[in-house]
Amino acid sequence: MFNNRLLKRWQSILVLLITIVSISMSSCRAMMQSSSAQTDNQLVSSILSDPKTFNPVLSRESPSIFGYVLESLITENGKGEIEPALAESWQLSSDNRTITFTLRKNLKWSNGQPLTIDDVLFSFNEVYFNPEIPSDERDLMKIGKEQKLPIVKKVDEDRVSFTIAEPFAPFLRTMGGMSILPAHKLRPTITQKDKNGKPKFLSTWGLNTPPAELVSNGLFILESYTPGERLVFKKNPYYWRKDAQGKQQPYIDRVVWQIVESNDTSLVQFRSGGLDSYAVTPDFFSLIKKEEKKGKYTVYNGGSQSGTTFLGFNLNQGERDGKPLVDPVKSRWFNNVKFRQAIAYGIDRQRMINNIYRGLGAPQDSPISVSSPYFLSRDRGIKSYDYNLLKAKQLFAEIGFKYNAQNQLIDDRDNRVRFGLMTNSGNKIREAIGTQIKQDLLRLGIELDFTPIAWSLVTDRLSNSLSWDTIIIGFGGGVEPHYNVNLWAVDGSSHLFNAQPEPGKPPIQGHQIADWEKQIHELYIKGSQELDEKKRREIYIETQKLTQENVPFIYLVNPLSLAAVKDRVKGIKFSPLSGAFWNMHELTITAE
Repeated sequence: MFNNRLLKRWQSILVLLITIVSISMSSCRAMMQSSSAQTDNQLVSSILSDPKTFNPVLSRESPSIFGYVLESLITENGKGEIEPALAESWQLSSDNRTITFTLRKNLKWSNGQPLTIDDVLFSFNEVYFNPEIPSDERDLMKIGKEQKLPIVKKVDEDRVSFTIAEPFAPFLRTMGGMSILPAHKLRPTITQKDKNGKPKFLSTWGLNTPPAELVSNGLFILESYTPGERLVFKKNPYYWRKDAQGKQQPYIDRVVWQIVESNDTSLVQFRSGGLDSYAVTPDFFSLIKKEEKKGKYTVYNGGSQSGTTFLGFNLNQGERDGKPLVDPVKSRWFNNVKFRQAIAYGIDRQRMINNIYRGLGAPQDSPISVSSPYFLSRDRGIKSYDYNLLKAKQLFAEIGFKYNAQNQLIDDRDNRVRFGLMTNSGNKIREAIGTQIKQDLLRLGIELDFTPIAWSLVTDRLSNSLSWDTIIIGFGGGVEPHYNVNLWAVDGSSHLFNAQPEPGKPPIQGHQIADWEKQIHELYIKGSQELDEKKRREIYIETQKLTQENVPFIYLVNPLSLAAVKDRVKGIKFSPLSGAFWNMHELTITAE
């Protein structure tokens, strides 16, 4: 446990430093505001790192620009309800096999070009369903055991139909995450090939693309991007939404994302007036809450967050060019379920909640969000791994592990148990979690080499080299379990604990898939086919039991969803699913 006296002294020093730095930060804000005539009606928030791409199909990061610049036929609001977006309505056939969407009239792209049914057909048939283009969306839309994709056809100038071979319960919610793309801009990049014979689309709309060349159908247009500093969005003059009085939305003229690579720096900027919002971290909750009235902001508490944070094992037993992706000694440990369970029992999650999350959270046991009707709680029977060193040591003994004279854990072949753990640097919570896990496992005689690294290096190891030991990372959540099918499908693009190479990447040999891994995949397929909600819930209960029994991921803490937003931002309807700005089109800014 941390020494409370030292902790309070440290916080006092930090508050003093924040106050000093705030003076300079206020000057920075004034300089930034003086550069634009529209700053009285702009919203400023922060992100931890630069975006990785401006190509919506290739992006796997959160947050990304695409929630602001691109929309889908339908959308999901902050309550998890499905609403019309680019499509004004939809109709389901009597056999539940065909859904027909009717597009809104007079839709336009941000460059004034018409948005038509052709753009919808292009987005699905030529991009999302194109096997030459790796996309999470295609994984999500593979239906049934045969993994067939929907047949997308033009009905008339206003309507498009999607026909599926068998029932698919999450169809509408899945559609809500598939943005409509501009055929007039991107179609040439699909047919044209680069020097390696790949579609030029794969290198289109990268970070070096001038924002003026990007086309939007969403609330905003990307106006500028300064690497390492900020992204600026301006209102899309052709956005379709209007309020009840016929006034075009959004009401806010500009949104600025400051690139701030530290949560502490974000706090400084928020308190100085440089940011309109702050994702409240547990260590500063008391400070932020205490200054709520003085700082003219509101702290929103949405309850349990919808995503997950976990320690994941690399179970990949494959080789590339004769070299194992994971050290064979470590791979033998990781692929033993009792080893993984022992590690789970060796992590003190309550200590994590008390010290790192300041009590603002609960143990996490499931890959499915607490807010989902499919969530399986402890009192309904999900397996949990509360801190238990005796249980951990018992499991190690059962697989032949023992302790040497130095009280170091060694395996049944006299190899000392030591492995690496990575996470993305700059995320204070994950860095603190890694530090604690290193301490916890040392009590079991395990040496953990913990190294926070840049997010770009994390994604490279997960997607390209596939060479790593363990990782602390998170995954999104929501009402619909199928959102995470690409994490659990054995061929899913985000099946990170036993990944296969992306299209066009060097192949690996000797890739193996465990029976439980296949079973989870099959259950996710079955769950997507079941239309009876009671039966569907039972299927996803079984998936949760399997994931907790086999622990490819050790789920850690489910924190509260907390955010502070300046009171000058009106219309906030905070949601643990979507945050503070999910209804951005309704928000207004008042003068301070």
